[in-house]
Amino acid sequence: MGMYNHHGRIEKVDDTSFGYTLSLVGGKWKMVIMYLLSENQIVRYNELKRMIGRITHKTLSDQLKELEASGLICRKEYPQVPPKVEYYLSSRGASLIPILDAMCTWGDSNRVSHTDNKVIPPN
Repeated sequence: MGMYNHHGRIEKVDDTSFGYTLSLVGGKWKMVIMYLLSENQIVRYNELKRMIGRITHKTLSDQLKELEASGLICRKEYPQVPPKVEYYLSSRGASLIPILDAMCTWGDSNRVSHTDNKVIPPN
């Protein structure tokens, strides 16, 4: 059911499909992680940490665990010393990438210049 099919009768957003989707990918880092995994296919933990930059180890670890529990990413651990762990999108997670791509397209079309509050035309 789409956003407009509720006709203003939503008591709690959490009870909608939109709310469910947000519960899986909402927050500051989950969509960033998914985007990076879609761009790079398979990524090790430290590589992901370097790509994101300003995320703490605890936050990255928590976000990865939540994404894995939701079935959006997969974690593969290799039994070696030092430990080697790789992350990649599951097919369920990959099915969200067109939505992230649409958000990027929207951002390209609606990016606002911080100096004059005008929309910057796409390149």
